[in-house]
Amino acid sequence: MVKQFTLYSHPVGPNGWKVAQVLCELGLEYETVFKDFGDGENGMKTSEYEKINPNGRIPALVDHSNNDFIIWESGAIILYLVKKYDTEHKLYPASLEDQTLVDTWFFFQMTGFGPYTGQAVWFKVLTGNKNVEASDRYVAEVHRMCKVLSGQLEKEATGWLVLGKCTIADLSFLQWVRFLYRLGIDLEKEYPLVNKWKEAMLAKPGVKASTVGEVWPAGPTE
Repeated sequence: MVKQFTLYSHPVGPNGWKVAQVLCELGLEYETVFKDFGDGENGMKTSEYEKINPNGRIPALVDHSNNDFIIWESGAIILYLVKKYDTEHKLYPASLEDQTLVDTWFFFQMTGFGPYTGQAVWFKVLTGNKNVEASDRYVAEVHRMCKVLSGQLEKEATGWLVLGKCTIADLSFLQWVRFLYRLGIDLEKEYPLVNKWKEAMLAKPGVKASTVGEVWPAGPTE
């Protein structure tokens, strides 16, 4: 039997797992197709896959129950899922004002935390820290944003970023926060509130159910 959704993802890339977590938390059935980097037979940079995502990246999602509707970019996918299928407002609130509070942190992850963490991992880990100036800049930005998260968690004092519950704002950060070990960041020691928040998300049933096929690479190299 065909699942409702097909998710195109990658075993390591954080953004595909964000979508899987939201799908599972909402109880939606999906099948994951893992793509490879590059233009090999199963690659993202192939004409076949670019028919699904013209940007040649993951994630992409096909909603088979909606005339095989295709969405790409993790933020657009997640917003589609909660606006169409989160009828009980488990992860996304009903009012415009509350949605805006969630969206503020959601887009902070999309435009800041994710890209800067990705660049930090690239310069510090994947290129062997050859460009120390770039590496130091991006790692410093990651630390700054961790302080922003920690400050918000301290201010809210509910264990969540906004509205006193887990929303897509929280889940959007999870995989990227989990990646911080690759930069040599010890969350438990340096940002205990962020670490506690991360562990609370990892304990959620939907998040646990989403981890099939997940791969975690080695940490930083000097």
